[in-house]
Amino acid sequence: MKKDYLDSVIKQFLYYKMLGEKTFDQIPEEQLFLQHNPDSNSIATIVKHLAGNMLSRWTDFLTTDGEKSWRNRDGEFENDLGSKAEILRLWEEGWKVMLETLSSLSDEDLDQIIYIRNQGHTVMEAINRQLAHYPYHIGQIVYIGKTLASNWQSLSIPKGNSAEFNANKFAQDKHMGHFTDEFLDPADDKTSKNT
Repeated sequence: MKKDYLDSVIKQFLYYKMLGEKTFDQIPEEQLFLQHNPDSNSIATIVKHLAGNMLSRWTDFLTTDGEKSWRNRDGEFENDLGSKAEILRLWEEGWKVMLETLSSLSDEDLDQIIYIRNQGHTVMEAINRQLAHYPYHIGQIVYIGKTLASNWQSLSIPKGNSAEFNANKFAQDKHMGHFTDEFLDPADDKTSKNT
């Protein structure tokens, strides 16, 4: 049961990672740094924040507080990255630490207590906390990307295609599966416990 939970959350995180990457691919590099106003965040800034959070939360996950002394959270919100390559480097660095940590966990670890700013969480609660946090920000990335792209390619069911999509789904026999299975290529999933 708990292994199913870990496999499911890894797939969900990978799905949201994919949504971010498909957004990066649809907009010109200079638009990654665009801020609507001084109080808003660019896509680059959101990536910087996500990477900072991931590195802090998932480094030595079971043994140290998730808010590391070396983290500069306020600095994560400075729009000072210089290139798409730098954005993608930070993006991959954060996801790598998180996904490797998740893949290393066992069922027994899920009830262990870890701390974030001295507040205790079970490992499962800490995972759930980030499973809400990261999609929140990736939704912002997608929204910004959608407003900036000149020819946006839908990342979900395109407008006007719901009936066709549902007809295809209901034409299949009932079966068990994860909602991300049709979006994620298993060959690309280097973190799965099934490999």
